[in-house]
Amino acid sequence: MAQVVVTVNGRPYTMQCDDGQEEHLTELGQLLDDEVTTIKGAVGQVGDIRLLLMSGLVIADRLSDALKRIEDLQDQVKGLRESNAGEAVQDTQVEEQVSARLIAAANRLEELARDYQEVS
Repeated sequence: MAQVVVTVNGRPYTMQCDDGQEEHLTELGQLLDDEVTTIKGAVGQVGDIRLLLMSGLVIADRLSDALKRIEDLQDQVKGLRESNAGEAVQDTQVEEQVSARLIAAANRLEELARDYQEVS
């Protein structure tokens, strides 16, 4: 296990994480510290626990919004896939119809060509 020192509201906290996750944990700590700083600037120093709670709630709210947006986008992708699948079936049907009509037209042209040769 690796250890990282994360500073939040000017106080260092030693945290453990899986090897290779040190940079990610440092970034998360910076995100939390930035939010604490923003809230502290708006409401003043109201105590570490309250600042951390308020910051955590703000970040949780953003996460909730992001998860909802992801869910909406997944629904849109699913709808587009279903629509594309339906269109693919419809395209195949149109191709079959066009092909049948082209074959019928080619047969008719051959008939006309034979009739023309017989008349000539």
